[in-house]
Amino acid sequence: MEVAILTVGDEVLAGDTENTNATWLAGRLTAAGASVARILTVPDDRDLIAETVREWSDRFDAVVVTGGLGGTHDDVTADAIADAFDRDLVVAPAVREDVIETVATYRERNPDLVEAHDLDIDVDAWAALPEGSRPLVNSEGLCPGCVLGDVYAFPGVPAEMRALFELVAGEFGGDALSTTLYTPQPEGSMVEALAGVRERFDVTVGSYPSSGDRNRLKITAEDEATVDAAAAWLRERIDVVEENHD
Repeated sequence: MEVAILTVGDEVLAGDTENTNATWLAGRLTAAGASVARILTVPDDRDLIAETVREWSDRFDAVVVTGGLGGTHDDVTADAIADAFDRDLVVAPAVREDVIETVATYRERNPDLVEAHDLDIDVDAWAALPEGSRPLVNSEGLCPGCVLGDVYAFPGVPAEMRALFELVAGEFGGDALSTTLYTPQPEGSMVEALAGVRERFDVTVGSYPSSGDRNRLKITAEDEATVDAAAAWLRERIDVVEENHD
């Protein structure tokens, strides 16, 4: 299963917000056996988001979008996903009710803040999702997520994104398996061995230098026998100090 991750937000591109969502999602998807084929960050640009979602929906098995959902002026992701599939935005009664309950709970818990700042929530703006999508009710915040076809959309707040991902985590999977070898050898001394393992086995090999005393080699394939054979071949040609299976 090939998955593409699209993170949305001017603040991410400006460096004001660290893109921990993409890293977390990539780790969870990879652990499930899926292959992350793309990670891209785009600004709060409705047309660009729609264009990317439309293209990636045709190209990959699933597209995960995070950020830009909500009812403020720069939250354009729901509109963009609706545009990508030629849908309107609609408000499902259950989603509206959840938003109303969340706002009511916040008012009860923070009466002074509500009074001081004249809190006024446009419920329909926060609850609107593309027509025909499957709503994902947000237990951690105000804004719902949704699934439309092979596109999964989550809010950008990390705790909310993670909570909504857990609702659909079982829908992602694949056959990718990997093992990681750790070696004290410099990367430059392993060029021939790494080229050789790629030629002999149907694997991908990532080489990740470290500033410490161990560099990391990650071997990935679609069956355990191939991973094991490639790892054994490499162990005969480089110094391996540790091995982890994923």
